[in-house]
Amino acid sequence: MKHRKIGNVMTDDVVRIGSGASPEEVTELLGRHRIGGLPVVDEDEKVIGVVSAADLHAASGARTAGQLMSRPAVTVRPQDSVVDAARSMARYGVERLPVIDEEDRLIGIVTRRDLLRVFLRPDHEIRAEVIDEVLVRALWLLPHAVDVTVTDGVVRLEGQLERHSEVPIAVRMAGQVDGVVAVVDRLTYRVEDARPGPVGRPVGGG
Repeated sequence: MKHRKIGNVMTDDVVRIGSGASPEEVTELLGRHRIGGLPVVDEDEKVIGVVSAADLHAASGARTAGQLMSRPAVTVRPQDSVVDAARSMARYGVERLPVIDEEDRLIGIVTRRDLLRVFLRPDHEIRAEVIDEVLVRALWLLPHAVDVTVTDGVVRLEGQLERHSEVPIAVRMAGQVDGVVAVVDRLTYRVEDARPGPVGRPVGGG
């Protein structure tokens, strides 16, 4: 089980601009679409930079989008995870990332708002996915074999599993569900089949 991919959350109808466009054209597109930045593409639709409202104010003498733009553009691929995209946005201080294919051509864009829709999931959606993907599909348990509660993205797992080795699997996979902030492990197990470790406790343990 992996985090949701960029290809599932990106917008594929992308407003873009050529490198030879004037600052006035950039300003008009930003205002018309109410966006803060545009991918700049060459004649092959390959992303060569990004131009933003901040770039317009910082380079008043520029005559083209190619002179205004920031380069190289920070981009992502559709197979990248939303976590990877969020980290790139935080690292480079950007609000949007052009999405490119294997030929580096523009195929979409993902914004911070798109990612927040994934991370700020309702608790009931997270709970349903933990039960279905972790308990039922991965561990082959009945849906109510473990008590799963979710509060503000924090998942609490409480109950008894058959084997010790299943405990870290359940905790790790629950933590990989989109929107999960943390996992509280209150699981016990019936059979010791793994080396003693900090995760999991036998029945009757502390």
